[in-house]
Amino acid sequence: MKTAGGTGSGLARAAVAVRGTGHPGRRSAVWGAVALAVGLAAAGAYHRAGATGTDLLRDLSVGWAYAAAGLVAWWRRPANRTGLLLLAEGLTWFLGNFQGSGVPLLFALGAWGEALNLAVLAHLLLAFPEGRLGTRLERRVVACGYGLVAVGGLLRTLLYDPSAGVDASYLACRDCGPNALLLHSDPRLFEAVDLAYRWLGALITLVVLAALVRRWRVSSPARRRILLPAGVAVAIAVAFVGWEVLYVLAPGSLATADALLTLPSDLSQVAVPVAFLAGLLRTRLHRAALGNVVVEVGPDPAPERLQEVLSRVLGDPALRLGLARGGGRDGYADVHGRPLRLPPPGSGLATTPVADGDRRSAVLVHDAALGEDPQLIAAVAASVRLCLRNSTLRSQVTVRAEETRAAQARLLEAADAERRRLERDLHDGAQTRLVFALMSLRRLGRGLDDRADPALRDTVSEADRALRLAIDDLRDLARGIHPAVLTREGLGAAVTALAEEAALPVVVMAEPGRCPPLVESTAYFVVCEALSNAVKHAGAGAVSVSLRSTGGRLAVEVADDGAGGADPGGGTGLRGLADRVAATGGSLEVVSPPGGGTRIRAELPCG
Repeated sequence: MKTAGGTGSGLARAAVAVRGTGHPGRRSAVWGAVALAVGLAAAGAYHRAGATGTDLLRDLSVGWAYAAAGLVAWWRRPANRTGLLLLAEGLTWFLGNFQGSGVPLLFALGAWGEALNLAVLAHLLLAFPEGRLGTRLERRVVACGYGLVAVGGLLRTLLYDPSAGVDASYLACRDCGPNALLLHSDPRLFEAVDLAYRWLGALITLVVLAALVRRWRVSSPARRRILLPAGVAVAIAVAFVGWEVLYVLAPGSLATADALLTLPSDLSQVAVPVAFLAGLLRTRLHRAALGNVVVEVGPDPAPERLQEVLSRVLGDPALRLGLARGGGRDGYADVHGRPLRLPPPGSGLATTPVADGDRRSAVLVHDAALGEDPQLIAAVAASVRLCLRNSTLRSQVTVRAEETRAAQARLLEAADAERRRLERDLHDGAQTRLVFALMSLRRLGRGLDDRADPALRDTVSEADRALRLAIDDLRDLARGIHPAVLTREGLGAAVTALAEEAALPVVVMAEPGRCPPLVESTAYFVVCEALSNAVKHAGAGAVSVSLRSTGGRLAVEVADDGAGGADPGGGTGLRGLADRVAATGGSLEVVSPPGGGTRIRAELPCG
């Protein structure tokens, strides 16, 4: 186990304050070369101290894994210090190895800073994922850890004399040294200081563990998934505590414990940067899943559905969608129309406004941990903006379609009313005058005696026939405009009368009941057009007509056994009929396979 002879989980401030400028790729390459060089130099010193090839491979794997994860994290999130902490952890991992270099000053620095990697690790755990310490307790704990390594580690190094037979380093190298910072050689005093150093490190470790457990318990599911690497590191810290307890209670079993725990501990520490990279990959998968948000919410994205999909995709049950009122000036309303209060700072929640041009259209309230990936939040905002814009456009289209349909319905109602007025005028005006004229003419014919001029008598008879034909034509015209029986007795009686006058057998099945005049007249003309097509074009032998009212809608169905093959878009009759039905808010369906007859079905609102 790579632990200092004293801190266990001793915490310290990162000794490597990484700063970088320029292109991210060049910056990563420079620091990658630094990590590679430091690791190789430390491996050489470690080998001089007696490390085997397996030890060297394990040691380099852990240090370089942290450094590589830090470089990737730094490249992906340059504003987040988590990458710098991971890189610092990888570099400080190798410090203790320099005790085997044979250079007195490097030995002293290695002995002093051999626990610095554990301090950086604790800082990383408490600062992850935001890259900063969130509470005063966390800042104080980290400061204590750094102070322990800085002060306690220095005091311990000033008393550490490897030639005195005290193996205080994990290297267990009695031939290492000399210590350039040795101030006083007293094995008993050193052992007392070293023991206090260990116990203080263990105490700080317990505080760190308690802080991590508390943060896990109060975190949302989204944050817990991001904190998964910290959970893995908790297992490492527990191993450190077990190591310290074992060392204090049974120092003689140190070699056995080292043989049993070194490999699992190092593998666990390798898992921390791997788990962090897995967290980054999970974030990228979230972004990929966002591409399906628009598809999942459907063509008419209701706010409730959009909030549900985003919450599931991001793994954040606390996510809330607020819709702007007055462009955001009057606050926001949740998906149910209630006022939405934005969370205060420090609540663990963050807000992301969604703007459409210069106007705010919505706001997202989500776990603050999601804000650590600006590209993810930008993708979420873009998805919300697209869905809301789609919903707005569909609403506008629907409103305009309703306005158009209402205008068409008003035109049809006006035309229908004008048709009925014309029918009344023909019946009460021209038809009445013709009937009066016919009656006068017949009185004149009866007044002629047998001695009257035969030519005059023939003229009166011819005028009588002409008037009767004119009256019949006028009645047919009035009936074609709007049958009087439709107004008096309803659609069923009008269709039955129409079937009786048809040139082929027609079976009518009509349910009793009345609908608005415009609906009845539209249904009547559907039947008229269907019967006309059956006689003129289909060569049908029989026709059936069905009139049923279901769920506030009138279903009109006309079926014949003719030749079929009717094309709704090929002629003006069916096309005009479809327009007329659509204007009333209904629908028209024409099924006419060649040789299979024709079925015309219209559904009209009959509220």
